Amino acid sequence: MKITRLPNGEQAYIPAPKLDDYLLADTHPIGRLKAKFFQALGFSKANREELERQLLHIAQTSPVVSVTTSPHGEKFIIDGTLRTPPGTAARVRTIWIIDAGERRPRFVTAYPL
Repeated sequence: MKITRLPNGEQAYIPAPKLDDYLLADTHPIGRLKAKFFQALGFSKANREELERQLLHIAQTSPVVSVTTSPHGEKFIIDGTLRTPPGTAARVRTIWIIDAGERRPRFVTAYPL
């Protein structure tokens, strides 16, 4: 059976450190390049709630591109469009995981397409 939507997408969540300490952190060794991308779109720690809403919207409404299973759980790749604070749009790839033994999808990362 092909999965078209993120299972339990309405329960998806983003741990605050994923945004504050990674995706929007320009000092993070890996996340800083992503931070530059998201900051150029108008997202920052000051309006992180808007980025969180946009990422959750993608999880809940966009089709799943691929699914992989590992001992850690099921990983879902979902592409979607972010609506930016200045009113433009940007395509991003988001990664979500449903950890083994859990039901709620947890945000892993996002990056530009």
